[in-house]
Amino acid sequence: MAGQMSGQPIFILREGNQRTKGRDAQSNNIMAAKAVAEAVRTTLGPKGMDKMLVDSLGDVVITNDGATILKEMDIEHPAAKMIVEVAKTQDDEVGDGTTSAAVIAGELLKKAEEMIDQDVHPTIIASGYRMASKKAGEILKTLAKQVTCDNKEMLTKISDTAMTGKGAEASKEVLSKIAVDAITSIVDQDDGNKVGIENVKIEKKVGGRIDDSELIEGMILDKERVHANMPKKIEGAKIALLNTAIELKETEVDAEISITSPDQLQSFLDQEEAMLRNLVTSITNSGANVVFCQKGIDDMAQHFLAKAGLFAVRRVKKSDMEKLVRSTGAKLVTNIEEMNADDLGQADLVEERKIGGDNMVFITGCVNPKSVSILLRGGTEHVIDNIERALEDALRVVAVAIEDEELVAGGGAPEVEVALRLNEYAATLSGREQLAVKAFAEALEIIPRTLAENAGLDPIDMLVELRSHHEKGTKTAGLNVYTGTVIDMWENAVVEPLRVKTQAMNSAAEAAVMILRIDDIIASTRAPPMPEGGMGGMGGGMPPMM
Repeated sequence: MAGQMSGQPIFILREGNQRTKGRDAQSNNIMAAKAVAEAVRTTLGPKGMDKMLVDSLGDVVITNDGATILKEMDIEHPAAKMIVEVAKTQDDEVGDGTTSAAVIAGELLKKAEEMIDQDVHPTIIASGYRMASKKAGEILKTLAKQVTCDNKEMLTKISDTAMTGKGAEASKEVLSKIAVDAITSIVDQDDGNKVGIENVKIEKKVGGRIDDSELIEGMILDKERVHANMPKKIEGAKIALLNTAIELKETEVDAEISITSPDQLQSFLDQEEAMLRNLVTSITNSGANVVFCQKGIDDMAQHFLAKAGLFAVRRVKKSDMEKLVRSTGAKLVTNIEEMNADDLGQADLVEERKIGGDNMVFITGCVNPKSVSILLRGGTEHVIDNIERALEDALRVVAVAIEDEELVAGGGAPEVEVALRLNEYAATLSGREQLAVKAFAEALEIIPRTLAENAGLDPIDMLVELRSHHEKGTKTAGLNVYTGTVIDMWENAVVEPLRVKTQAMNSAAEAAVMILRIDDIIASTRAPPMPEGGMGGMGGGMPPMM
């Protein structure tokens, strides 16, 4: 980029920087974004396929989840990254519909490109898309139906829909029941049906079948007792949570102890033992019979704890300690010598069980049952990871349904209905935005079209049939990909929370508008030259360190 002045070129950008502008920049961005959307398109719907992602270390991830795929893909292009953002936002907000959001964004850009080729200005397309997105939200609202927390059957159907096509179908009855029971048990009805999803903890154990997975009303720790002589099971547990080690304190300063005779050594060891014994006595005096320690427990201390009949676990994760605080009502103790009965939490039962060849600690019957754990089982690690992703989507979707209490049909029904209504709305507009609103409507049909393609059906026949059903007034007509027919999705219990759809359409429209408005890409390709004196001018310029 150089200006010309009295025969002397003036360089504004550093040499080697790349600049793409105008139509080139737009088509470059649109192409990259479309490529990303295309990458996840085949995973959409019940008949969607999975992707296998292998990272630089050779770790394998097999998944059908749009957000996971886009997160694991190493994407370089800045516009393509924006589509990844769409999927990420969708995942953060609702937990499902990530593939739909990315696919709609890609299709909106494809339609925009066609309009740019017909000399429609990108800002007009952008403003038309905004109008269409706002209108789509209003139309979706009219399609929504109510659901309440007590309607377990409907919540199970929502969970089924979220898990379909994610490798969990075979066991979706078991998993949906777990998901619904987990979420309904942690709903805070006093706080406007808020669901703290972090209160559900998923523990995975290889071995057994997926159907062996179970919901535990309480906590599971992937740990075992520190000493074999400790009881395996304690009923009426009084729980102490320590975030300090049960071992001798190291001195802060370097101290040397010179020992000249064997008696001195013995008395030194006796003293150490007495100090540990005192720590353990402080714990037992408080009335505790179960100890969860975030840090280490000295071998000698383990022996004393076992002798006193306590159940102790060491090196418990910080996040688990926080969940234990919530569920048992205990306080975190930092100073063992000062702990008392008020610091203890309670649970009906703490026991160690053998699961899949490993010992795990179960804490059940907690004072505050607003914390639950799900024990997932499966034949191999990849199976369990895949099931976990499906289950997380289901949990999130059920939580959103309970919070919003609004549902729409699935199976491409809302998209076809919104497209139909948007076309009617476009006819009422007089400016060029009309073209963009029409394009938005067409872009939404990519969802039923892709559902049909992934199931090996003819997308055009299916779309024509869907449209005719919707024009006759069947607002919930959607595509049954198993039989290749158009059926009433609501009656066949294929349902999704309203927020999945509104969020997908909104974030897709926002990303498309953002990419469309870019007409200039200035990319720095070369690292700036190193200042003299090595890294970042650290030569003589730095003041001496004190």
